Amino acid sequence: MRLTLCNEVIQDLPFARQCQLAASLGYDGIEIAPFTLDAEEPHRLSATRRAEVRAQAADQGLAITSLHWLLVAPKGLSITSGDVALRDRTLAVMQGLIELAADLGAHVLVHGSPGARHVAADGDAARAEDAMARAGEWAAQAGLVYCLEPLAPRETNWATTVAEAVGIVERINNPALRTMLDVCAAGNGEAEPVTALLDRWLPTGMLAHIHLNDRNRRGPGQGSDRFAPILATLHRHGYAGLCGVEPFDYYPDGPTCAARAIGHLRGILETFA
Repeated sequence: MRLTLCNEVIQDLPFARQCQLAASLGYDGIEIAPFTLDAEEPHRLSATRRAEVRAQAADQGLAITSLHWLLVAPKGLSITSGDVALRDRTLAVMQGLIELAADLGAHVLVHGSPGARHVAADGDAARAEDAMARAGEWAAQAGLVYCLEPLAPRETNWATTVAEAVGIVERINNPALRTMLDVCAAGNGEAEPVTALLDRWLPTGMLAHIHLNDRNRRGPGQGSDRFAPILATLHRHGYAGLCGVEPFDYYPDGPTCAARAIGHLRGILETFA
């Protein structure tokens, strides 16, 4: 398995410095939140800037592995709204971000974005599912994997468990559309422990990505969640995909949080060698 750092943890640094730091800490890659590249319209990032971002990562021997936090910018997007203009705008952003991921050399996109998927009326859930179907089609055309991220009920009311997300993915039935597991979300929303969820769903091939974070929203090793059993379960199943380090509370600061997380995780992984 490969460890990739979600770049918003150190977003105060220029992107080239983010890559330098992530590489020096021993991360295999960097997972980009598009709004950190352009706070207004990241899906329209210029070709010149795309090439520059890709080169800055490559200069550090770092892969751009994935994109996440997809619909933070532009503001006000929604995959559930019945407003036709807003829906068309949102779908255009999703398609543009898939193209951005391909241009950056990423392989995975993670669709969390709780604020843009709230279900409040009849038809909302169907529109959300249709948006996932379209994203799967665009991802397939680009040779990428698009993951619907289950989020805890305190974040959203649609796709709040791995089982629910798997049901959506199975109905759409596109190999380019998968789901994933976020340890923080699972710890705050699932009835079963993370290890049991991994045992159940990894053999199905439905989990194409993992986010490592504590249920207290800090990094691995900074809360009550125990990551040794989680990594051991991934190892036992032969998981060779990406594990994104994605804390939300950067304690005591972003760079230190990133360093402590990978130190904690690498220490565990060394026991499997």
